[in-house]
Amino acid sequence: MLPRRSLLTAPLLAAAPALAQDAFPNRPISLAVPLTAGGPADVIFRPMGNALQAELGQPVVMDYRPGAGGTIAMDHAMRARPDGHTLAIASNSQYAFAPFLFPMPYDNDRAWTPVILVAQAPSFVVVHRAVPATTLAELIALAKGRPDGLSFATAGVGFTSHLATELLMERAGVSMLHVPYRGASAASQAIVAGEVQMNFMEAAFLSGLLPGGAIRALAVTSRERHPLFPDVPTVAEAGIPGFETATYWGLVAPAGVPAPVLERLRAATMRHVASPAERARLTAAGFLPVAGDAAAFERNKAEEVAKWGPLIRNRNIRVT
Repeated sequence: MLPRRSLLTAPLLAAAPALAQDAFPNRPISLAVPLTAGGPADVIFRPMGNALQAELGQPVVMDYRPGAGGTIAMDHAMRARPDGHTLAIASNSQYAFAPFLFPMPYDNDRAWTPVILVAQAPSFVVVHRAVPATTLAELIALAKGRPDGLSFATAGVGFTSHLATELLMERAGVSMLHVPYRGASAASQAIVAGEVQMNFMEAAFLSGLLPGGAIRALAVTSRERHPLFPDVPTVAEAGIPGFETATYWGLVAPAGVPAPVLERLRAATMRHVASPAERARLTAAGFLPVAGDAAAFERNKAEEVAKWGPLIRNRNIRVT
């Protein structure tokens, strides 16, 4: 797969839509990325780009456009010609709860057609070793006894790690001090250094940091225990029934892409994501493979909107 480069522009041809879709793809395919290079989008989608390139016979380009909660990348993809050559990598941050946090330059309910829901990344409730809690119940009891006396790090206001902690505080009836950082990596290093007491950390970070002994994992936010850390209970098992959060990742296309083009993209990406080798690779990297079709993607979006919209409003979460 090609490294980052500027998007290629193609002359506008006076061809009928049917001719354009018959020729798909006739130039490089661009994946608009809402994050900087080196993040989870690279881990999940760069191998997918390689598979698409091999199957479709055109280069696949990762086009990094971070900022504004991912809406910069999404807006760019939405404004592209809807012919399947420009797609967007989207997490639930972009497709579900960004409209509750940011002024949107597009209609989030109408701008997109789902291609495939690829994977989810649950988080682990992690504390610094100096925190006198070895279970989630002990952490909650400690927080109840010290309102705002414990601090938690997040990747930033409105990120999944922030909203998950807000949900935990709401469900547990506790209050802790929010310390936002610039990205998940900085937030993870902050708890290792003891700058904060608690963090919601994804497995990709936990795998490298847990063995050092500076932190301990109390619970995982997935419905079932994580295969990489089977000894860590779920939040539901640890005392908060029904608690489940994750960052979901998928691929979307601008509305209006011809159905035959969408079906070709869906078939190619599904073959890649559903393969045993890719499922094993994603799991080893800390993700839980989903391989959900368009209908599953739409259901997931509706569930995420219903979960996070009221929380954002009720807890008055604002991006300033």
